[in-house]
Amino acid sequence: MQKFNRATILVAAAITTLVLAGCSSDNSSSSLKIGSLLPETGSLAFLGPPEFAGVDLAVAEINEAGGVLGADVEHIRGDSGDTSSDIAQQTTDSHISAGVSAIVGAASSGVSFTVIDKISSAGIVHFSPANTSPDFTNYDDDGYYFRTAPSDTFQGAVLGQLMAKEGAKNIVVLNLDDAYGNGLAKYAMQAFSGTSTNIVYNPQAAEFSADVAKAKAAKPDAIALIGFDETAKILTEMIKQGVGPNKVKTYLVDGNLSSGAYAELPAGIMKGVKATLPGVFADDTLQQRLLGVDPSLTDFSYAAESYDAIILIALAAEQGGATDGQTIRDNLVSVSKGGTKCTTFAECKALIADGVDIDYDGVSGPVEFADNGDPSYATMGIYEYTANDKYVALPAEFISGDVPAGE
Repeated sequence: MQKFNRATILVAAAITTLVLAGCSSDNSSSSLKIGSLLPETGSLAFLGPPEFAGVDLAVAEINEAGGVLGADVEHIRGDSGDTSSDIAQQTTDSHISAGVSAIVGAASSGVSFTVIDKISSAGIVHFSPANTSPDFTNYDDDGYYFRTAPSDTFQGAVLGQLMAKEGAKNIVVLNLDDAYGNGLAKYAMQAFSGTSTNIVYNPQAAEFSADVAKAKAAKPDAIALIGFDETAKILTEMIKQGVGPNKVKTYLVDGNLSSGAYAELPAGIMKGVKATLPGVFADDTLQQRLLGVDPSLTDFSYAAESYDAIILIALAAEQGGATDGQTIRDNLVSVSKGGTKCTTFAECKALIADGVDIDYDGVSGPVEFADNGDPSYATMGIYEYTANDKYVALPAEFISGDVPAGE
């Protein structure tokens, strides 16, 4: 299904106003409330701390700059859980009752699909910092869905080309069975020029010996693992069956790139494993700002994208002159491109006050939304694990370009 064109939405606004008033809070003259729907529990809980830190840092800096329309922004924290629970539904219901104008999350594409209809039908902006499934691109969400992470048409292409570039001729792509895993696997294999075998697994399975045995039988010279925290169990089984990272070149992705998730594996076993992660590297300045919010941070994945999501929402409200979801929706595209460049909320807010059209470029890189809410331009980083089983960004291994439209 195709999303509605933004111009069509504006024409229809007068017709839909009465309908939206019956299912969402009228926040046009109130302070901006943003609910988070990020993983405190579940298979992506390791992504929660950096994402929450990005949100909290942005809110703090917005409020230090005078807030939105003269009032402080309020962040209502919420857990997304994962697809094995109904935590996301409960959190979403709570946020709607609290009168939020935007919900930031979820990290998991699968979780977002369980609540996207509820959020958009309530007239609330649904903004994910980490959803990468291509299935969101043409989803019928009445224009309320946005994301700062690019579609996996881009990450898949980079992953497939990376494996080919490093000499692989016969690969196995082992992925979890959900919208994220299946989409990323599809585009990685499309971009790979050699032989590829796809093995889809149930992430809730008790063990993965049969899946790894299938991978081993294909006699690959490279294995790509697309999953979440169950990846540690899969790697353990790969080592047991003689196809671990020390035997077969192994690649990870954004969903399982972590410096702490593999502590139970043999020391040094992750050395040389490479991974793809959307976005620019969180430089020392940004890391220090984030550590000021959460000193315990060890990973920074999607912190920048979470930060930019909040800033963009706030700027859309500031430009539109109101804090309701519809106003934010109708202004998000325009604050992301086509105007005078600005890189902080305070700078952009001052330009808006002077009547200047703005183009916010964030800490995650230039953010330019297509009319469907997807970023039209993105950066993909390539990372490598060192001997201490922590990952680092590889010099000159950041690839930027237009995001392919997919199918």
